[in-house]
Amino acid sequence: MHYTAPTQLLESFSIFVSPDIEDEKIDLVRSALVIARMEYPNLEIEEYAGRIERMARRAAAIAPDLDPVRTLAALNQVLFEQANLRGNRDDYYDPRNSFLNDVLDRGLGIPITLSMIYMEVASRMGFHLVGVGMPGHFLLKHYGADGQERLIDCFNRGDILSRQDCQTRLDEIYSGEMELRPEFLHPISRRQILTRMLNNLKTVYLSTRNFRKALPIADLILVIYPQSPEDLKQRALLRYSMGIHNLAAEDLDAYLKVAPKASDAEEIKQMALSIRRMLALMN
Repeated sequence: MHYTAPTQLLESFSIFVSPDIEDEKIDLVRSALVIARMEYPNLEIEEYAGRIERMARRAAAIAPDLDPVRTLAALNQVLFEQANLRGNRDDYYDPRNSFLNDVLDRGLGIPITLSMIYMEVASRMGFHLVGVGMPGHFLLKHYGADGQERLIDCFNRGDILSRQDCQTRLDEIYSGEMELRPEFLHPISRRQILTRMLNNLKTVYLSTRNFRKALPIADLILVIYPQSPEDLKQRALLRYSMGIHNLAAEDLDAYLKVAPKASDAEEIKQMALSIRRMLALMN
C-alpha cells in the first residue's frame, strides 16, 4: 500500500498501533501526540507525556486508596480545577481541540480528547476506565467492584450521567431524533478511540475542503485498519479530488479486493476503469 503522509510520521504511529500490539497495551497519549505531529512536526512527545504522569501523581496523592468516589473527585480536582481543562463550547470545530498538546496547553478540548487525558491519568494511577463511543458525545465508564457502572462526561467537568442524562445529551445533539440504544454505552477499544479521534479531525478539514490536511489523516486511519473498505474508498476519493489519480485507482482496486461483494462494487470498478483510461490518454 502506498501512503502520501510523511514516512517518519507513519513509522512513528505504527510503533504504537501496529496489529501485533495488544489493544489494551496501546499508549493512547503517545499515539495521540504522534497524530499531533501532523501539525507540529517537531513536537516533543515526552514533554507532554510527562505532564500526564505528573497529573497522575498529584491525583494519586489525593486519593491513594483508589476508592471510586474519592478517585473520581481527585481526578476532577487535578484536571478541571488545577489544570483548568474544559470543553471548547465557543469553537467546537477548531482543529486544535483534537491535538493533545494544544488541549494541554490551551486547556480547551472536545469530549474525546478531554476523555483521553482523563482516562490516561487514571490509568497511570492504577484506576481503570474505558471509553464509551456514544454518538456525538464521547464518554468514559468505570465498572465498580460492586458491579455499579458510572458514566463520566469529561466535556462537562466529570459529571456522572444517568441513562436519562445520556438521552438528554443525544436530544441536544440530534434534535430529539435519536433514541438511546444499549450499544451506544458499550465500551470501545483503544484503536477505535484513536480512529474516532482521527475521523473527527478529518471531518473538520473536509468541512472546509482542506483536502491537503485531510489526506494524511486517512493514511493514519489505514495504519490502524489497513483492510477497512470504507476507509480505502474515502482515501481514494480524497486522492482523486487532489489529482493523485494513480493512487486513487490503486485504492479503488484495494477496496474491490477486500469488499468484492459491496453494493457499489460495479460503480467503483467503473470509476477505477475511467481513471485508468484518463491516465492512459495523458501518457
